Amino acid sequence: MEIAVENIKCGGCANTIRTRMLAEDGVLSVDVDIEAGIVRIGGSGADREVLVRRLAQLGYPETGSVEGLKAAAAKAKSFVSCAVGRMDDSDK
Repeated sequence: MEIAVENIKCGGCANTIRTRMLAEDGVLSVDVDIEAGIVRIGGSGADREVLVRRLAQLGYPETGSVEGLKAAAAKAKSFVSCAVGRMDDSDK
């Protein structure tokens, strides 16, 4: 199964996801595509909802979920604050 998530930034994020997901019942393999923000999980009997909830608890909410939209909004707000701060600094 594939789950699109927010907040995957680096190899450390990918390793955390791999380690934690492999500890879940029924999960036999985990592949994390950092660039695409996709977690691919293989196994038998793995419950998608349980895995999505676990990813959100780890800080990687599903794209399009309420938590994912909040994460995307926070990221956008952070970029705007950064840009405004840079504009303010250029006036000095």
